[in-house]
Amino acid sequence: MPVLPLDRRAVLRSLAAGAAWPAQAAAKPDDGAISFVAVGDWGRDGEPSQRAVAGAMARAANEIGSRFVISAGDNFYPAGVQSVSDPHWKRSFEDVYTAPALHTPWYIALGNHDYRGVAQAQVDYSRLSHRWRMPDRYFKVGGEVLGTHLLDLFVIDTSPLVDGHNYGEMFEQAIRGHVEARQDARQIAWLESELRRSRAPWKIVMGHHPIYSGGHGDSPELIAQAAPLLERYGVQAYINGHDHDLQHIRRGRVDYICAGAGAEAGRVEPISGTRYCISRPGFATFRLEPQVLRLDFRDLTGRVLYRANIDQRTGRMA
Repeated sequence: MPVLPLDRRAVLRSLAAGAAWPAQAAAKPDDGAISFVAVGDWGRDGEPSQRAVAGAMARAANEIGSRFVISAGDNFYPAGVQSVSDPHWKRSFEDVYTAPALHTPWYIALGNHDYRGVAQAQVDYSRLSHRWRMPDRYFKVGGEVLGTHLLDLFVIDTSPLVDGHNYGEMFEQAIRGHVEARQDARQIAWLESELRRSRAPWKIVMGHHPIYSGGHGDSPELIAQAAPLLERYGVQAYINGHDHDLQHIRRGRVDYICAGAGAEAGRVEPISGTRYCISRPGFATFRLEPQVLRLDFRDLTGRVLYRANIDQRTGRMA
């Protein structure tokens, strides 16, 4: 696959938000292949590395015919947004991801940094934007909404589920100030119920925090509460951010994929089950077929760093 040069002019172009683009109708479900892009931890006021990743995402999305983007949280650094009119929306999102190939639906998770602002504003922005899709703090999409009966995507809000050891007392207080008592138990019950009901051959769960990781480290609470559900109900992949790197880890029958390098890169090292890891800004692309999920990690130039094929029935590398 040829590597295209970084088009700095395309990256730097900006567009007016929302109203400049027509609303999109739900796609007719297609049981053939479907492609999409995954990225996390990107909202840094359009700094050069964020814009470079955005440019590479646009070229890759155009190349693969991406139907949508999934975003694994920490959408706005350092402290989320304060309202739907916060200037951060324009600086970090609307004026950065300007390419037509990225004006598709974005299905969004909240991250711990988002809870330092007004998390509900990110839910509310869905009513103003044709592409920002966060109907609630955790939700499921599939079928006609995604344009395929092959996939159900479950987006969870991991910050209330993970204790403050993962990001400090300041974040813990901010999160608890926004979260109702027992929301964590309700969310896990919701996830189990929705996974049990799902008849899609492919099930992907996305949350901000990793379950297993060679960056920040494992999340014991998610290992205890979420990982057993992924195994029990045949989830093939869990996609996360939080760690500013790219990782593919295999534990049990589930593939754990970190795509949290949307602007910056941090330290990472292999752990048990690691198939690949790298500290480099970048993102992931996926091609989902009836029997195989094809994963590519790409860096901020668009170069493919790693490729893996995951079998739908066995979960083994195809």
